[in-house]
Amino acid sequence: MPVISMFYGVIVHLYFLDNKRHKKPHIHVRYQEHEAVVGIPEGDLLEGAIPGSRMRLVLA
Repeated sequence: MPVISMFYGVIVHLYFLDNKRHKKPHIHVRYQEHEAVVGIPEGDLLEGAIPGSRMRLVLA
């Protein structure tokens, strides 16, 4: 699971062959004990949750 970005405690992962569970392009985002899956390029939340302030940074 390669890390593609790290900022303000947010870690963004991109899995190469992760298409069985989510059928659209997405990234995995971790912040402290929170995890979320965010669709790209739309930025829609597919699974999980992270605090709102950090989610806004991810979407930016």
